[in-house]
Amino acid sequence: MLFFRILLVFILIVRVKCVVKISQDCNIPAIYNFGDSNSDTGGISAALYPAGPPTGETYFGIPTGRASDGRLIIDFIADRLGLPYLSAYLNSINANFKYGANFATGGATIRRQNESWFQNGVSPFSLDVQVEQFDQFKSRTTYFYNQAKNESDRSNLPNPDDFSNALYIIDIGQNDLGACFRSLTNPQCIATFPDIMRDFATAVNQLYNNGARAFWIHNTGPFGCLPIATTNHPNPEPGYFDELGCRKDQNDIAIEFNTQLKDKIIQLRTELPYAALTHVDMFAAKHQLISDAKNQGFEDALSYCCGYHKNGVDIWCGNKAIVNGTEISAISCPNPSKFISWDAVHYTEAANYWIANHIVNGSFSDPPVAVSQACRKSYTI
Repeated sequence: MLFFRILLVFILIVRVKCVVKISQDCNIPAIYNFGDSNSDTGGISAALYPAGPPTGETYFGIPTGRASDGRLIIDFIADRLGLPYLSAYLNSINANFKYGANFATGGATIRRQNESWFQNGVSPFSLDVQVEQFDQFKSRTTYFYNQAKNESDRSNLPNPDDFSNALYIIDIGQNDLGACFRSLTNPQCIATFPDIMRDFATAVNQLYNNGARAFWIHNTGPFGCLPIATTNHPNPEPGYFDELGCRKDQNDIAIEFNTQLKDKIIQLRTELPYAALTHVDMFAAKHQLISDAKNQGFEDALSYCCGYHKNGVDIWCGNKAIVNGTEISAISCPNPSKFISWDAVHYTEAANYWIANHIVNGSFSDPPVAVSQACRKSYTI
């Protein structure tokens, strides 16, 4: 009997030690982000035409290049890790890269597109270009850091030792789907996915070969639930929309895209022995919010705050146009916090805050680790 009591105590001690080990956070000194407008903190605005008001009105008070009324999910992730908001790599004004850099640009895709920003809003900075920019960023900042004569000269530069301990976030893919829906049939769209996944894997491999180890990878959200996808369909066929009012075919394709992305991440885990790759199911997180919008304090889940999208006419947030002889101003709503969608494509700060709070603790992650523990490969005891 005494033996079993001792054994029980030993098991409890081991479990307690394991829990302590599991709960330990990583030392994440910086974030390097790659993506599209869902996480762009000013890149495309610095490179091309700056986003104007009313973007930024809720939190910053001025436009900052974010496609929202305020902060993005990436901003709330930085908050969770105790880091400043990321400066866009392409923004040379008042930028601070000591704690990382943001290479995301609005309109960016994984696969290079034969389109332009001026044609369909496609960024020239696709994922492969962003990774090349990171390579140059690391090389040049390391050179200047080592050449600096004092700490003040290094104040805005990353410590070269931090690159291997940084968190590498990848949040991209929505625009690859958008490009498909513009020009391809649904089967043709799906046929492009293997090539897109190869391009994605190439980018991850390049980052890994340049020292990246901790990856936090978002899949793409429910495209068919974006208001821009659900508007202007006066006579839909039966089954066109699902029970939430989302476009079923587009969500089905997004699910297939995410399935192939997850399979590729699983493959990369076997190929990159020192990498910790966390897959974050943004589709599930966003879909949960949309499904429970009113209980979470939001109005109609598929409406939007800023813009005009009616009768085949699209006037984007902050712009004006003449419609049937009348000037229409696409201004923001009185209370953006009551809406999930800011401009029919992107999310409001309130929605971004809700989503961020539900992903940073690992609830939608595989493996189920919090963002603060994303450097750990496994929790298997």
